[in-house]
Amino acid sequence: MTVSDVRGVGIGVRLGAEGVIPVSDPPHASAGSDAAVDESRLEALIIEAQTALPFELSALANRCASALGLDTALIYLVDLQQRLLIPLDEALESLSVAGSSAGWAYRTVSPRVVDADDGVIVWMPLVDGAERLGVLAVRTASLDGVRMRRSRMLAHLFAMLITSKRAYSDWLAARTRTSAMRLPAEMLRAFLPPHTVGSSRCVSTAVLEPAYDIAGDAFDHSVVKNVLHTMILDSMGHDLASGLTTSVAMAAARNTRRGGGDLADIVGSVDQALAQWLPDHFCTGVLCRLDAVTGVLSWVNCGHPPPLLIRSERVVEGALDSPPQPPIGLAGHLAPAARQVHETTLKPDDHVLLYTDGVVEARDASGVEFGLDRFTDFIIRSSAAGQRPAEVLRLLIHAILDHQRNQLRDDATILLFEWRPQLR
Repeated sequence: MTVSDVRGVGIGVRLGAEGVIPVSDPPHASAGSDAAVDESRLEALIIEAQTALPFELSALANRCASALGLDTALIYLVDLQQRLLIPLDEALESLSVAGSSAGWAYRTVSPRVVDADDGVIVWMPLVDGAERLGVLAVRTASLDGVRMRRSRMLAHLFAMLITSKRAYSDWLAARTRTSAMRLPAEMLRAFLPPHTVGSSRCVSTAVLEPAYDIAGDAFDHSVVKNVLHTMILDSMGHDLASGLTTSVAMAAARNTRRGGGDLADIVGSVDQALAQWLPDHFCTGVLCRLDAVTGVLSWVNCGHPPPLLIRSERVVEGALDSPPQPPIGLAGHLAPAARQVHETTLKPDDHVLLYTDGVVEARDASGVEFGLDRFTDFIIRSSAAGQRPAEVLRLLIHAILDHQRNQLRDDATILLFEWRPQLR
């Protein structure tokens, strides 16, 4: 047996040319599956997990695996640029997202089974909601439905543990970095939400580069009941002041949003905050509000490239264009009297794309821009090939970096959200 695919519950394990061996997922575990679990031991380990320090999670995963009748479990977290899967066990080597079985599990958010000298390794994706965190490598002497289900349970448990602990752990943050981070980027990253958020009706995902040297670009997205809020910002300059401008803008937007303000209120609060606290700085941006029940999309464009609507594998030209409005944060007579909020109704499976100008203006050694057509064509082709939105953007931002030989002249940020009410 070389490499196997494991698909869902009631699994079949594919063994290349050897055919398909059905693996049952029985309601009652059998003694032949080593199914007996010491529940008191497992309970003690789960209680211990609540107070475990992040660097202790690696050893804890092994003990939980043993309590579930498995052999070992190793945690790998994806790095900031989603190129490597980095083990929490510092004695182990990182794995490639692009060229490993572990990376396949991460990219596809599906289990992957490979042969090992003394059994098999199940690579389980670690996912928090819609956010991909990394993978869990579960080693077991043999695989059946019971062990597969327990491997999945273990992955769910440690995804929740990692999510709860990384909010306060400098060690976890440092472990997923491969370069030194500049101060403006450190400040901005403290404000950024997860790369991917969503519900049963909508998903939003975003990426930004340069990962360790961003200054003025940022994204935000949040789900409030059945409403998805998204925002992309681009502040003037590329220094600590531009990062501060973006940080204040994000804080003002969240403050008003959490207070129940509508889209016009949110933009107005950002205008006021920047005019009051940073009167010499401004930013461009697009703020959106999607009602995930009705598909009604509202947006405000403040001096930014217009959002793009992708429908049925093509860009609907001009669908989300709107009359120009000034950037956010202009004071005095330059400030707009009121912001115009525009509205349209999406169709199921529509995608809306927000981006900063650093994306399309990235130039290669010959001065050729990456360009809007190449940008949108990449997304359409990748989506048509069945790639998940988060994977589409991961591949796209790497293509943009490769185009400019990893030396972006400006921040590049992309946010993509989709409406999919039929999944409800």
